[in-house]
Amino acid sequence: MNDLAMRREAPLRTPTDLGANVTRDIGGALNALLADVFALYLKTKNFHWHVSGPHFRDYHLMFDDQATQIFATTDDIAERVRKIGGMTVHSIGEIARLQRIPDNDAAYVEPSDMLGELRMDNQRLITSMREAHNLCDEENDVATTSLIENWIDEAERRVWFLYEAGRNTGSAT
Repeated sequence: MNDLAMRREAPLRTPTDLGANVTRDIGGALNALLADVFALYLKTKNFHWHVSGPHFRDYHLMFDDQATQIFATTDDIAERVRKIGGMTVHSIGEIARLQRIPDNDAAYVEPSDMLGELRMDNQRLITSMREAHNLCDEENDVATTSLIENWIDEAERRVWFLYEAGRNTGSAT
């Protein structure tokens, strides 16, 4: 086998002192989060593109701001997986297999339902982030725990905004 072929076959393992099992477990948890974040991003953009009604401008802008924040998280998650020696998602198909945030393919969704659904999805994401945080804490991966703490704070802020925006629309329950 020539040098180029050997390099193509070489694993992309970044050296780390965390250990192979830790890399596998934390990498798996982070890849599941990454799939959820991609799913939440696309759903948030979908609602941004399709919102209508008397609060169109407010919701349209809020969904766009939230989608931008969510998308920015994807690179941080994927790069953290690589930093600890893991491999990250490669395709839309892999994201679909890993995601726990459900898609919404409905042709029309009431704006109040959009708010409620995104709020619940962000809350699900927070729960998954807390689980990943606990795993990272158990394995003494302080860098990942620190990042996750910031992601949780951002998601909690999104939940707060979605909750408050929906208080008079019937979706805040």
